[in-house]
Parts: sequence; C-alpha cells; structure tokens
Amino acid sequence: MESIYEKCPQYEDESYVLRQVRKEDKKDLLKVYSDKKALPFFNSDNCGGDDFYYTTEERMEQAINYWLYEYDREGFVRWAIVSKETDEVIGTIELFHRDAEDYFTDCGLLRLDLRSDYETSDAIRQILNLIIEPTYDMFHCDKIATKAIESATERIQALKSLGFVASSEKLIGHDGTEYGAYYVLKK
Repeated sequence: MESIYEKCPQYEDESYVLRQVRKEDKKDLLKVYSDKKALPFFNSDNCGGDDFYYTTEERMEQAINYWLYEYDREGFVRWAIVSKETDEVIGTIELFHRDAEDYFTDCGLLRLDLRSDYETSDAIRQILNLIIEPTYDMFHCDKIATKAIESATERIQALKSLGFVASSEKLIGHDGTEYGAYYVLKK
C-alpha cells in the first residue's frame, strides 16, 4: 500500500469531499478559523499555544503553508472538507499516527475543525464516516482518538453514534501537560 505521504487520498460521498488542503483554500478557511462560535471546539492540545483563531488572510496562509510543510515532513495530513452543496471549504480534518508514553500511543489522532453552521450531529457523523475506516490502515493504528469538550453536544452525539467512547485517560503533551475530553474508537 502506498504511503499516505506519497499520495494523499481523497474521499467523498453525496455531500462532502475530503481532499488535501491547498493554498487556494485560504478565503474559505478564513471563514472557518475566524468563526468565534466554532473556536471553542477546535483542538489545540499540544500545539505550542496556537488557538487556531485566525483573522487575516496572511495568518491563514501561514497556517496552510505550515500544514503543507508538516505533510512533506510526514508529520500529519490536513484534509479540507468541501461541501458539494456550496462548493466551499467548511472545515478541516488533521490526522497523524501518535506514538507516546501514554494511553494514546499507536493511535490515529484526529482533529476536526468545522465552521459553526456545520457543527451538527448529522454533518459530523457524515464527514467522519468518510475517514474512519481508512484511518486504521493509513496511519497504522488500532484506535482513533478525537477531542470533544463537554459543551460540544452535537459532536459528542455524533461520536457516540459512530461507536466512540469517552475516555478517562489523559493525553500527555510534549511538556507534560495533561489533556482530557477525548473520545476513542477501537478497531
């Protein structure tokens, strides 16, 4: 099987396309990352203080350039989520294989950032359904973990409907910081 870092796969159904993020996604992604209602649901755990709140095209472009750099160095993959209905990028999914000295080792860590008008149980379930099954092989993992804070009721509902279970385990950051509110789906 070809490495995900040699060729990034694309996934789609009748409503959404997941494809690698591109520089030309900047204007659409700025609507996502400047959305104050969406901001609390972004997972910035272990991201060196970045909260993913971007208000200028220049800052959004820097973020996209960094995501593409990380892909090239095989750090993580960032997919753009394109709505077929509006032909807009309405969010991103980041995925990477995590090796660590905690419960979340040999894990596909998934970050889902969505514009607030798509933060609905149905949309989240449909989007994640596109990526869950291939994640195990692409990222050589036996479980997928994603963060959902208590107030993310639509996200939690979608995760539970897909079989994710709330974990009491803490993800331990590079600097020893403990992060909670993770949901896990085992293969």
